[in-house]
Formats: sequence, C-alpha cells, structure tokens
Amino acid sequence: MMARKILAVIAATALLTLGAAVPAAAAGAGTAAASTGCGKAPALTSGTHTIQANGKNREYILRIPDGYDGSHPYRLIFGFHWLGGNDVDVDTGRTVQTGTWAYYGLQRLANNTAIFVAPQGLNNGWANSGGEDVTLVDNILNQIESGLCVDTTQRFALGFSYGAAMSYSLACSRANVFRAVAVQSGGVLSGCSGGTQPIAYLGVHGIRDNVLNISGGRSLRDTFVRNNGCTAQNPPEPAQGSLTHRVTDYSGCRTGYPVEWAAFDEGHIAAPQDGATGDSGSRTWVPALVWKFFSQFGSDTPPPPPPPPPPGGCQVHDAVNAWNTGLTSEITITNTSTAAIGGWSLVFTLPGGQTITSGWSASYSPSAGQVTATNVTYNAAIPAGASIGIGFQATHTGNPAAPTSFSLNGAACTLA
Repeated sequence: MMARKILAVIAATALLTLGAAVPAAAAGAGTAAASTGCGKAPALTSGTHTIQANGKNREYILRIPDGYDGSHPYRLIFGFHWLGGNDVDVDTGRTVQTGTWAYYGLQRLANNTAIFVAPQGLNNGWANSGGEDVTLVDNILNQIESGLCVDTTQRFALGFSYGAAMSYSLACSRANVFRAVAVQSGGVLSGCSGGTQPIAYLGVHGIRDNVLNISGGRSLRDTFVRNNGCTAQNPPEPAQGSLTHRVTDYSGCRTGYPVEWAAFDEGHIAAPQDGATGDSGSRTWVPALVWKFFSQFGSDTPPPPPPPPPPGGCQVHDAVNAWNTGLTSEITITNTSTAAIGGWSLVFTLPGGQTITSGWSASYSPSAGQVTATNVTYNAAIPAGASIGIGFQATHTGNPAAPTSFSLNGAACTLA
C-alpha cells in the first residue's frame, strides 16, 4: 500500500519541515471572472510542462478537458502528491487504481468540467523552504490562466499527507486566491504564513493515523473554524474497529465559508473504504465528498468579500517612469490604520495595452488587466503607520498612465 511505503520517510522528515515559511495572504477573488486566456486559442496542451520558480526549473502535469471550449471559464483544481510520490502518481492514480483514482478520484467525477494540475515537489515533497512552493503555485496559476480559460473564482487545492500539508499552506497564505481546499490526513509540514483569513475548508483524517496524528488534523481544522466564524464543537467520530466514517458540517460559519470534517476508522491512507481496510479507488467515499464540497461553489455563487481590513485604511503612491513602449512603476504602500497588517494583497487595474514583464518585492498575477500584487516573505507585515515599496516593469502600446485606484486586502486606498 502507498501509506506503508511513505510511513517511515514522512515520520523521519516531518519535524524538519515544521518551520518552513511561506508568503502571507493573497488576492481577493471577487465575483466570477474569466482569466485573460479566455476567448483565445489555447496556449497550453495536456501533458508535462516546465516552469521557473525562484530560479529553479520546476515541473507540473496539466490535464485539459476533452472538447475544451476557449470561451468557457473552467474550474482549476491542483492535486498535490504525498512524500515520495510524484506528479505522475497524482495524474494517473496508479498507486491506488489507475484512471479511477486520477487526481484523487476527482477527474472522473468532474467529467470534463475542470482543468487539473499536478505539480512536482522538490525531492518529492513540499518543504516550501522560503515559500518557494507557494511561489511555484503562483507562477503556474499565471501561466495557465494566461494560456487557458479559467474561472478565477473557482480555484481549488487538495492533497494527501505532505500534499495535504501543501494544500493547508495555501489555505493559510492564499485564502483569497483559492475558493476551497481539501486536506486529507495532513499536518503543518509546509508552513502556514498568514492563516488568519477565511476559506472554505474540508478536513479528512483517520482516527488511527500513526504518521500524522488526528489531533494535528483537528488543530488544522480548528484554525478555519475560527477564521470562518463557525461555532466551535467536538464533532462525533467513528468508534475504533467500526471501519466507518462520520461527516460533520459545522454550523454558524460565515456565508460562503463552510467547514466540513470527516473522520474515518483507519490509519494513514488516502482512499479509505467503509467495511474494509486499505485503499480502494472504486469503493472509497472520499472523492465524492470532496467533489460535492468543491462543486457547491458554482460560477453563479462567487465568494463573499473578504473581511474588512483594520480600521484606518491605506495610502498608495505610484511613481511611473515611461519611455517609448516601456515603463517602470514604483509603488509605495502605507498602512494608515491603527493595527499591523500581517499579510497583504494589492489589487489594481492596468490601463489597456500595458503588460507586466517583471516585478520586484511582490508576486504579480495576471500580467495585464486586473492585477493582484501579493506580498513576498520578507514584507508580509506592514506595521501601523509604516510603508513598504514594490514595483514592476511593463510594456505599453501608447498609454503609460498609472492605475486610477488601488485596494489593499479588499479596502480602497487613498492616492498620494
């Protein structure tokens, strides 16, 4: 079984990765929105792709729906592999049941309604040192959404074990980029930078997990019980030896930010089944639960707005230096509130014809139109009254003007 193969390795490395840091919270998803790749011929095909992230060559596998329609915005689902697994394992489902369990069983349930991505972790894991794996996800998002038609309010992530830890890290640091996550038998192995904003959260964990104990899974869950404003409780879990599972929907959660918890009577496995031990691609109940959780968020039910920022607001000064067909933009962000900001995203709209070619002190996505600049590790915090500087270089087709408005964590900023 896959779980037995990874048991010794993950137990030995878990403690080494608990302190990994990642950038803090990112862009607000807003209302249902088509990516810049919509309405164009597809620039990407199904298969293995390479991409740069933090100066390293990285890899991911992409699966585009049969009959892809470039005018239709699709859900985008990231599937992260476990320690010792790889992108091919996720893409094929071969470690449990080839085809049936591809992308943790979601590809067959999606029935050509979603684009799937399986990134490859460094050393077959997700240590996320210095936030490099979150940066990888940012870069993959930018590449896919500029080349294919994606509904940018319908991004999802899931994974098992180390892959669950990576999904949890995204829940912490990219809560307003991803609509929901499913964390299967995870722990805090990939860091949790931010971790204060709400996101729809599904946790799945075995009560007899002796690799990543269920107490850790409960703690991950409770982070988003608090963030989502749900009523705290100790949900019922199955009896040991019952070989059953129990699902709890938390009450009192903010509209659009549900929390669901599924506990099962088994160990550290990814595809549990009721009434029998071990993984089963065809009998496991987990894919249907995850797909139901993800698919409740249709394009006609966009995510609610993020929580308001601390009182006081923000101020932005944008100094543009333009020439012929290029420009640089040096942006100063000032936290004019009375409380520190622990992670930020700055949203602005570039004038038509402008395209970002490179940037510094922030991650920028997409490169044109409505852009979100997200903090990097070293400037995630902005103390009350303090300022930070970011910037980018862009091309233009005749209009080098600065954006006319900026919002920080969903709140409009004054212009200096």
